[in-house]
Amino acid sequence: MSRVEDSRQLPVIQPGRGVERTPVFEKIGVVGLGLIGGSIALAARATWPASLVVAVDTKDVLEKAMVLHAVDVAADDAVVLSEVDLVVLAAPVRQNLKLLETLPEYITGTAVITDTGSTKREIVDAAKALPPRFAFVGGHPLGGAARAGIEHARADLFVGRPWLFTPEPIGPSAALDKLFEFARNLGALPRTLTAQEHDHLLAYVSHLPQMASTALMHVVGEAAGREGLALTGRGLQDMTRLASSPASVWCDVCASNADEIGEALDALIKVLADLRGNLQKTDTIEEIFQSANQWRHDLQDTKTS
Repeated sequence: MSRVEDSRQLPVIQPGRGVERTPVFEKIGVVGLGLIGGSIALAARATWPASLVVAVDTKDVLEKAMVLHAVDVAADDAVVLSEVDLVVLAAPVRQNLKLLETLPEYITGTAVITDTGSTKREIVDAAKALPPRFAFVGGHPLGGAARAGIEHARADLFVGRPWLFTPEPIGPSAALDKLFEFARNLGALPRTLTAQEHDHLLAYVSHLPQMASTALMHVVGEAAGREGLALTGRGLQDMTRLASSPASVWCDVCASNADEIGEALDALIKVLADLRGNLQKTDTIEEIFQSANQWRHDLQDTKTS
C-alpha cells in the first residue's frame, strides 16, 4: 500500500443496490480488507446503497473484493482516500499505526478516523499527533472469527455483537455520535471504554483465550501426532477453534498489549499450577471446577439475555 506515481487504481462501480437509506457517511474508506475490514465494506454497501465504499489493499485482495462486490472504488494506493468522510483502519495493529501517520498526506479535508484493532492504548496515543481537522475515535468491533481473510467476510458479522469505542477523554462528540450510529446500523451494540480499560479487559476475554487455545493445540499436537488427533472427540475441536488464527495478526496484538497479556497469562499459569500440584486433592479440583461451572453459566446468560 505504498504511494507510487502510477497507482493503477482498480475502480469497481456496482450499479443497482436496493433501497435508498440516508448514509451516516457519504464516502467510507476502508484500509485493509481482511475479515473485519471486508465485513465492514460488505455491511456498509448493503446498508447504505447511496454511500461510496472506497478500499485500499494489495491488488490480489482487491480482486477478491471485486468478485464479492464488497467495494465501489479500489486501489493499492491510499491517495484514493482523498475525499472520504470516514476512514476505517482495518489492517493489523502495527500497520494501522504507520497508516495513521500518513493519512494527513492523502486527505486534505476533514474526516473521522477510527480503527478496528484489538489493542487501543498505542493508537489512541499516536492519534494525538493528527492535525485538528481530523476526529479520531479508537474502535474495536468484537465480531471476529477464527478464519481471517476477505473470503470469510460477511455482511452480518457484527449483528448483535459489541463494538467498542475508546474516545479520549470519553464524552459527547459529533464524531462519536456518528460512529455509534454507524455501528448500530450495521447491527452492532456500541459502547465506550477508556483505552486502558479496553486493553485490560480484552487481555482476559480475548487475548488470553487465543494464547491458551494456541498453546493447547501446540502441546496436544506435538504429543499425539496426526494419528492420535484422529482419535479425538468434539471437546478438543471446541477448545482449539481459535488455534486456526493467523500469527500475522496476533504478533502485533501481543507486542502492543504485552503487559496486560502477561498479567493474564500469569493468572492462568497460577491456576494450572494449582491443578498440577493438587491432582489427588478432591477439594482443590472441586473448587476450581465449581467456580468455572458458575462463570460458564454466567457467560451463557449474557449471550441469551
